[in-house]
Amino acid sequence: MVALIGLVVGVLVLFSIGYIGYSRYLAQFVGLDEDAETPAHKYEDGQEYVPAKKPVLLGHHFSSIAGGAPIVGPITAGLLWGWLPAVLWIAIGNPLMGAVHDFVSLSGSLRHEGRSIGSIIGEYVGEESKDLLLWFAFLTIILVVAVFAYVVGLVFQEFPSAATASMLYIALALVFGVYLYQFDLPFIPGTVLFVALTFASVFVGLRFPIQLSQTQWIPIVLVYSFIASVLPVWTLLQPRDYLSSFLLYAGVGGALVAIIVGTVLGSANEALVTNIPAFTGFGGNSTLGASSPLFPMLFVTIACGTISGFHALVSSGTTAKQLNRETDARLIGYGGMLGEGLLATVALSAVAVVGVTAADATGGVGLALPKFAGGGGVILSSLGIPASFGAPFMALVMVSFLLTSTDTALRLGRYLFEEIVGTPETKTQKVASNRYANSVVQCLVAYVLIASGTWTPLWQLFGSANQLLAALALLTATVWLANWDDGKQLVSTGVPMVLMSVVTVCALVYLEFYQNLYQGLILGNAETAAWSLALQIVIGTILLVLALALFRQGLGNIRDVRGQDVTAADGGTDQ
Repeated sequence: MVALIGLVVGVLVLFSIGYIGYSRYLAQFVGLDEDAETPAHKYEDGQEYVPAKKPVLLGHHFSSIAGGAPIVGPITAGLLWGWLPAVLWIAIGNPLMGAVHDFVSLSGSLRHEGRSIGSIIGEYVGEESKDLLLWFAFLTIILVVAVFAYVVGLVFQEFPSAATASMLYIALALVFGVYLYQFDLPFIPGTVLFVALTFASVFVGLRFPIQLSQTQWIPIVLVYSFIASVLPVWTLLQPRDYLSSFLLYAGVGGALVAIIVGTVLGSANEALVTNIPAFTGFGGNSTLGASSPLFPMLFVTIACGTISGFHALVSSGTTAKQLNRETDARLIGYGGMLGEGLLATVALSAVAVVGVTAADATGGVGLALPKFAGGGGVILSSLGIPASFGAPFMALVMVSFLLTSTDTALRLGRYLFEEIVGTPETKTQKVASNRYANSVVQCLVAYVLIASGTWTPLWQLFGSANQLLAALALLTATVWLANWDDGKQLVSTGVPMVLMSVVTVCALVYLEFYQNLYQGLILGNAETAAWSLALQIVIGTILLVLALALFRQGLGNIRDVRGQDVTAADGGTDQ
């Protein structure tokens, strides 16, 4: 057994070095200018382009990117392969790859009028590349909406108090938006009042829980997401994400402090040490009846705790349209991703402290969620918080991430499809680009995916598609830098792009052609229905083909611009 404080301190040290040193270099590298006019000011429309104060936007950005994936992923990976591979991938990969990915996606969008990564690559490589990337991102978004709505429904079922508290803080956010933007009342007093009321909603939830099944909650969550995604950002998105960020900071920061305090003072209900193996083997944990190769599946299982393509859509979709100053991108882009890495570390610590047995072998999200809340409750007991309160509070923290990510994803899907359609000319195009019709279609497709009951392949496909989208976002950044200036080095974005490309292509090939096609359909070893496996194979194959075509076109553009072989995307010797 190893003390959790060792994991936490190690991650904090590496993240601090990354933010103080590497992010400062990157900010200078892309030339962030505090006095430059941002798209939020240039195109301010009160709907999508709305300048936001740095703490408000950080709250939105952090809440949007930190969905259930950085909780479910690290816990699942820790149980399958042990806590050591999981924490190493988080601690090293996040500051060198994930935070870089988020920062350059946000900075690149700033330099291109707040447009998406699809538009950026289209500007340099052509409309075909733009369409390929937009379709890839749109399909990934639907997977995001499906898996997050599924998880929210499960959390509400297991922790009804979190459902009540969530409804209350959404109502508070609507009022807070009017308070700030309609009445223009003082920001700091309003923050104190509404944050206090948000925390008070936790106590109300414990007293008056809303008890519904997951099946009942899922359509409710999708309807809420539809409404939230079509409202102007000032009415709900900005104020809600700002308020929920205080729950998130309290949950993540409180757990980190509790681990340190509990270890030093011995004040926790249980010893804060790892109760799962450091390493279970390259093939997975047989105790839990699970078998999966460490390479490449570890790197797509953890996903958002280290690097996530969904973040590029948030950065270039909503965040870039609300950035008040260019220099805010360093904290929000790079720093926000480090915050997600800390959430992943807390999630891994939560499952490590409570451990697992063969009786827990329900797998995937069914195992991850109770372990996060229960383990979080044990950790928070170090600060004198009863586990009976700490566990539901950590469940609410998770839901805060999930709800914002779900409706933000739906909003981003709308942006992407509007870009795909372009200027609508036919009646069909007008319907497709309509914000209401577009959002309804996304919700319906997501619901069909959820209703298939195929959580495990859906989660695996989401992870692989998400990581492959990250590789494509890094490709877009590398294309931008190569075309911007011959003297710009391409190592910072090119090396992570190559690594993630190899990992995710291997993961999709393994999942769709070995696991689903060979093991599932040919040998008949899968529990999932044949039609569902076939659907997964079709979606995975489409994503793989789209990605390979984009890599060919993007790398070809870089080679033409630099006039040299960039198969390794290392930028050559002209740096």
